[in-house]
Amino acid sequence: MTDDSAAADLVDRVVRGDQTALAELFSQHRDRLWRMVNFRMDPRLHGRVDADDVLQEAWLSVVQRIDHFLADASRSIFVWFRLITSQTLIDIHRRHLGTRKRNAAAEFSISGGWTASSTSFSLSHHLLGHLTSPSQAALRNELSAVLRTALDSMQEIDREVLALRHFEQLSNRETAQILGISEQAASDRYIRALSRLRNVLTALPGFLSG
Repeated sequence: MTDDSAAADLVDRVVRGDQTALAELFSQHRDRLWRMVNFRMDPRLHGRVDADDVLQEAWLSVVQRIDHFLADASRSIFVWFRLITSQTLIDIHRRHLGTRKRNAAAEFSISGGWTASSTSFSLSHHLLGHLTSPSQAALRNELSAVLRTALDSMQEIDREVLALRHFEQLSNRETAQILGISEQAASDRYIRALSRLRNVLTALPGFLSG
């Protein structure tokens, strides 16, 4: 069987109530879900919660809420897994950070997307992740403020396309499904947003030398 037909067979088994097949599908997508959690998690949670903890909790939620998927089993099961994992991560932010949470975890859209400030924060944090030494701390703080201002000037959907395609490494089709746009629109937006981001990074003082 091809990978696609094998996955379709597993989904068919899930529809028939086979929890072993559901566990196998979740395991197959675990690395991709881990990548999303690692990208979206507030750095203040590091040391208290790790991505594996989030995924374990998300799995329990998947089992409890499988009827939600079965109501429309024609959709991508990965996109549904990602939605459940995203909601789980937001709940964990609220639980651990309470009223001190940044807007990043304050709410999510019906498609499972994060707030505009959240995505800008995550993009900035990971783009500047190479500035790790104590001597680069001041530069990192300075560039972070400038970069977030530049990212905030982009359209929200373009930031999400960048996050989904470049950092979460989703396919163009998955990105389109999550954002509720056509595949052509997702592709066009990604090309434009990537070019815009490249220009933003090139213009940052000290980014390339750092």
